[in-house]
Amino acid sequence: MLCCVLTHPFQRLRSPLSPGSRAGLGAALVLLGFIWAVEAADGNGAHYLGLMAAAPVLAAVFATWRVVLAVGAAATAGAVAFAFSEPRVSLDTATNVAAIALVTALVAVVAGVRQRQARQIAELSKLASVAQQAVLRPLGPQVGTLAVAARYISSTATAEIGGDLYEAIDTPYGVRMIIGDVRGKGLDAVRLASIVLGSYRHVAHERADLRAVVSDLDRAVARSVGDEDFVTAAVVEERGGTLTIVNCGHPSPLLLRRGCVIPLEPPAPAPPLGFMPVVQPRVERLEPGDRLLLFTDGLGEARRDGEFFPTADRAWRLLGHGTVADGLASLETALVEWVNGRLDDDIALVLMEYAGPRSDATAAVPSWEVGATEG
Repeated sequence: MLCCVLTHPFQRLRSPLSPGSRAGLGAALVLLGFIWAVEAADGNGAHYLGLMAAAPVLAAVFATWRVVLAVGAAATAGAVAFAFSEPRVSLDTATNVAAIALVTALVAVVAGVRQRQARQIAELSKLASVAQQAVLRPLGPQVGTLAVAARYISSTATAEIGGDLYEAIDTPYGVRMIIGDVRGKGLDAVRLASIVLGSYRHVAHERADLRAVVSDLDRAVARSVGDEDFVTAAVVEERGGTLTIVNCGHPSPLLLRRGCVIPLEPPAPAPPLGFMPVVQPRVERLEPGDRLLLFTDGLGEARRDGEFFPTADRAWRLLGHGTVADGLASLETALVEWVNGRLDDDIALVLMEYAGPRSDATAAVPSWEVGATEG
């Protein structure tokens, strides 16, 4: 009889159960089976019926409200069966049966609320991911003459949204890249990042001089933020093997060359976008096989037991081999292992490789020289 009582409610569960519901259902059935076995072995009245109320409570921790109701129905039916096996149903027994039914109803409501909140969180997380992908378009594997790869490492497992930004564009002035970090997090940071990237995607094609690009970006940020908001950024141009970098308060890119790691510090410091930076370009001549790592400050701040991740010391071993995408994957794995999976800040990474000049390449003219001829 108890087998029939147990089977009937679960026939109403039409859709496949999720892993959480299966876990909750399995735990609840094990508990019910144990209580039924103890009650049957006692054989001297219904003494343990009240414990059956724990089964729907346990199911409610993981399962949907439908599963909770099914477990509660099975528990209630089992309690009724044991109650009627007595010569006379006592008041205590009837109260226990009623309590099981009442607890089932209450925890089913709780499970329904939890289930609805879980769906809302999942939808928000999905929207955040879509927003992030709309702002940060996939890069590579080739942009102009450069092999390029990018990764965004979120500091939280439940959301992939933040203010780190990057872009690489093939323009009439060469391949131009930007990496930046908006002060703050959340939707406001993503909004400002989208403003910076939208402006950059336009002016990168229009301005010959990177300093003019920075001026346009600074005005876009100043129009969109408060007095204490800003965006650190590094803008990079590769043209005919000549690398030009302007830096607005951002961590310096790392040049990987023949086993060495060279920080490309700016000639003079400049404030972030939003504070009217006056930048001085740094110009380097690239060699075939050179790689350049652009990153946000989350990489420099990643630490374990107070010890920072040794980016410069390990960069060549992690990034100097395989494809640029392989290099970033190795760096992310080493970084996550270093911090034991707990990052304090989001991290954006861009790695590019210079293969050498094209056969039809013209003489390299850095953008700051081209810009000097503009009126």
